[in-house]
Amino acid sequence: MYRMWGRLALVLLLPMSAAAQSASTNEREQEMQEMRARIEKLEKLVAELQKEKESKNGVATGPVGSEPLPPPSTPAAPAAQPEGTVASMDHSGGQGANAAERKFPALHFRGFGDVDFAATDDKTTHSGFNMGQFILHISSPLSEKVSVFGETSFTAQTTPTATVYNVDVERLLIRYDYNDFFKLSFGRYHTPINYWNTAFHHGLWLQTTIARPEMIRFGGRFQPVHFVGMQAEGNIPSGPLGLGYTAGLGNGRSGNIARPGDGGDVNNNRAWFANLFARPAALNGLQVGGALYGDLASPSPALTGNPQFRELIMSAHVVWTKETPEFLAEFAHVRHRNTVTQQEFNSSSAYAQVAYRLPGVARKWKPYYRFEWSNINPSDPLFSVGAAFQPAPVVNDLTGSTVGVRYDITNFAAFKGEYRHTARRATDPVVNGFFLQTCFTF
Repeated sequence: MYRMWGRLALVLLLPMSAAAQSASTNEREQEMQEMRARIEKLEKLVAELQKEKESKNGVATGPVGSEPLPPPSTPAAPAAQPEGTVASMDHSGGQGANAAERKFPALHFRGFGDVDFAATDDKTTHSGFNMGQFILHISSPLSEKVSVFGETSFTAQTTPTATVYNVDVERLLIRYDYNDFFKLSFGRYHTPINYWNTAFHHGLWLQTTIARPEMIRFGGRFQPVHFVGMQAEGNIPSGPLGLGYTAGLGNGRSGNIARPGDGGDVNNNRAWFANLFARPAALNGLQVGGALYGDLASPSPALTGNPQFRELIMSAHVVWTKETPEFLAEFAHVRHRNTVTQQEFNSSSAYAQVAYRLPGVARKWKPYYRFEWSNINPSDPLFSVGAAFQPAPVVNDLTGSTVGVRYDITNFAAFKGEYRHTARRATDPVVNGFFLQTCFTF
């Protein structure tokens, strides 16, 4: 009897349980549908925000909240920009944020490094690997119109007893952007005396080649690479001509003319420079310009009679910054006049470099060639006196060729290989060398 009632109860409860399960399943399916609808709505909103951001910035972007991604068509070093541009003040992309989202100060870091190999037939040198420079860029906007920028280098130096790293403040400046036509800054700069010196700084990933041209190499005497003082820059209203200027006043060369007057000028005469350039709108990538630099050089230790030298440097450049092809050409003339004897010494230097990024699947490769030439007055005391007078190497005549190739491993790292053929004075042997470099930024 009890079994019969139990079976009857089971028969009655089964449909009720199935109905409850069906209702629960329907509720879950309804909740899932609602969740899917919400997710689709959010995805559409994210896509709209990304499109809006791309249209404003003109670049491809990653997920919302991430930094802009590099354009897929430019795996090589970015197009060079003068030192005064926003990109040189803030390499981290922070300048692209909306004004309402920006906070002050906002510290940004960028690093560069390289490792090198050299082998030449110069009997006075040894082949082998060496650490290049480790470069640290630090930038921060202090307000909508005020920003600071610093560049520090760590360079390996071998002494008789050990290998040490020299630390140098390469650039340190504060800049006030009044408007596009006038920007004023104070600090230590790369002298805007030619194009290369303000387009390519200490991070060697920025430039196509391994080495700088001889006329503007770091540690050289021919032109002052660094400058300490004040600088004004901006655009000149000129329509399609795209005129711009840079002008400055500050300390000249120190007693070691390869160094600037970081701790103060060596005399009561200020150095000055003026740079004028044009970037025609009709020829995007072209820049043509020239510069003047004046100073009173007081070398130390002083020469017999304690002469000083009036220095006037005139330079000109023509560059095409596109990569198919890339073309750079510069000329500089240096005149030194002895203030005691009024004797003048004239020297000149120039280079021309051409490169081409290969098309299609080979676009990671960028072969290049550079020709250099220098005609140095051997009687110029500032260029010809040896290490007892100036620690920097003597400036000599030069005729040289460099042929090489750059291979971009990623958007932020590259391999470079070069062969150089260099001839200097008639009494010096011709030097051939093979050089390799891996350089990167992060």
